[in-house]
Parts: sequence; C-alpha cells; structure tokens
Amino acid sequence: MSRFVLDRSIAMSWCFEDQAEPGTDAILARLTEDEALVPPIWPLEVANVLLGAERRGRLSRARSQGFVAMLGQLPIATVERPQRESIESALSLGREYGLSAYDAAYLDLAIREGVPLASKDRLLRTAARRAGVALLPER
Repeated sequence: MSRFVLDRSIAMSWCFEDQAEPGTDAILARLTEDEALVPPIWPLEVANVLLGAERRGRLSRARSQGFVAMLGQLPIATVERPQRESIESALSLGREYGLSAYDAAYLDLAIREGVPLASKDRLLRTAARRAGVALLPER
C-alpha cells in the first residue's frame, strides 16, 4: 500500500463535475489500494467548501451529506501533530515558499512522511517542487 497527502482541491473535484479531470479521477481510483493522509485542517476545509456551495445553491444538503458519506468510506487518515510544531512548521514553510498556513500544513505533512502530494493548487504544487516533494497528479 502506498500513501500520499491529499489536499482539499483534489477531494472537492470528486464532488463537483466541472472540477473533475482525468488526473483527479485517477487519484480517487488509487484509493482502492492506497491510503491518503491529511492534516487536521482538511475536514474543516472540505466542510467549508460544502457549506459555501450549499449557500450559493450549487449543492443540495442531501448531495453534501452523500459526498461526506462517500469520503467516510475512503482510506483517508488524519495525521495529528503537536500544536507548537504545527504552528512553527506553518510559519517556516509559509515564509519560505509564500504559502498560507493551511497550504503549508499539506506541504509539511508530505515532507515529514516522505510521500507525494496530491493537489491542483498551483502555488502549493510549485512549493512542493521546490521542496523536492513528488506531485500527483503527474502532469
């Protein structure tokens, strides 16, 4: 079993058809054999996107609930880190690569675990390349 870090941008592409692409679908397919790792901020980011989509009428409450249930069936593990280490790492990586603290949490996890990062976010992908982290989907 391989592991990789999954960010919100990839996961949400599974919810919204207009964001899906072959690379994001391939990452979902990988989860039949692989495990995704996420930082503690991930569930809140997912919930925030779903709430926003519901409020704009883009997504029904039932569709949100169905998507959350689908995510619950996938091998996605939240990796905790002591509070001080999380803050220090977010500051350090955020400063070095010009990332938000949220994006720095994904990069930090990929670096610590020595695994690829799955993201559609351009800035995060650029930072990962600079940090020597492999990327999914490969482009």
